[in-house]
Amino acid sequence: MKKKGYIDPNVYKLIDEDLFMIKTRVFNTTNKPSVEEKEGLVDFLYSNLQEYGDPKSDIEKAINYALKETTSFGGYLVVSYNENEITGVVVVNQTGMKDYIPENILVYIATHKDYRGKGIGKALMQKTIDLANGSIALHVEPENPARFLYEKFGFSSKYIEMRYKKEI
Repeated sequence: MKKKGYIDPNVYKLIDEDLFMIKTRVFNTTNKPSVEEKEGLVDFLYSNLQEYGDPKSDIEKAINYALKETTSFGGYLVVSYNENEITGVVVVNQTGMKDYIPENILVYIATHKDYRGKGIGKALMQKTIDLANGSIALHVEPENPARFLYEKFGFSSKYIEMRYKKEI
């Protein structure tokens, strides 16, 4: 924890009455996390998405897609840290489409349960938007409180999504 004084808004964030060092890192096809880091990101998302999450295998597939470790259009991850502790993660996959379907889909965004309501999600969302090449879509449950953050950033509900799951 740092003492108050000069505050670089790109690195430090005032949380409650304490100043924590919050750094962000971007992972993509040219800057990939190590195997251990990737496992930590999967575990973080699995733990912190809670009732809005997916199985670890699906989370890993989305990360692999973003890093082009499988056939894909790629994407990126934005990860925030306080010291060496992950405080938030965003996973964005590029769709390879334009106009009729947004170029990017924000697959996952989560903040550490101990840091919620401190502005980390807002900072991650802004960084995600800044990095995006084109429009962004995301899926959110109607009762998810994060929906209000997305609306503040200008996301709107264009459609009701319906899915057909084909049994193979």
